[in-house]
Amino acid sequence: MGKTPSAYREIWNRKPVLQEIYADIYRRILATCVPGPILEIGGGSGNFKAFAPHAVSSDIVQAPWLNLVCDAQRLPFAEASFANIVMVDVLHHLESPALFFAESMRVLKAGGRLIFCEPAITPLSSIFYRLFHEEPFNMHVDPLANKKLSNDRNPWEANQGIPSLIIGRYRDAVAKAFPNLTLVSTNYLSFLAYPLSGGFKPWTRLPAAAARPLLAVEWRLRSLLGRLAAFRLLAAYEKRA
Repeated sequence: MGKTPSAYREIWNRKPVLQEIYADIYRRILATCVPGPILEIGGGSGNFKAFAPHAVSSDIVQAPWLNLVCDAQRLPFAEASFANIVMVDVLHHLESPALFFAESMRVLKAGGRLIFCEPAITPLSSIFYRLFHEEPFNMHVDPLANKKLSNDRNPWEANQGIPSLIIGRYRDAVAKAFPNLTLVSTNYLSFLAYPLSGGFKPWTRLPAAAARPLLAVEWRLRSLLGRLAAFRLLAAYEKRA
């Protein structure tokens, strides 16, 4: 089972370098949002709320700083409720990305955006993820195949390859399955900063003061190095009218 939101929050509070890494992600997500209400899925330790206080923050488990508990594949909202759906490190945990995309289409307003930051499987990152990360990745699955949910699945099960498959090999299949959902941006980012930070592990090899300058350099190099060395991908879909 994965860490609880409280456990993640405790690690966050004692790792300034981690705060810098995720602050960069949150700022880029908010810069990609369109005006209007925001639904955060997988709010976990509640850190995004510091950057978007009015966002509705949800997760699969309860925590005092979250607004509600819900399943991303069964959203308890009316049609066209939100202008943005945002999430960090959630898509690769979902049992049925197809059901999630369908729910996102239903809940988003016309012109609204689905924005997510996820692991990127690249030649460099795949070595790190395979050797040093507890979550597996499998690049030989169809991320849209499963359209049913089981009752006993562990919600922390993961395939870190799912986001890269959706953006890459299955990009046309997603476009065909959801013709009103258009991929408007994809950025491959974070080459050294994220792995050196240690993520939510207790260790780090990157001083907090060096994180922001390094992230800025990496962002400028993303078009050159991204598909070869990135550890993260940041993507945005838009719902056409």
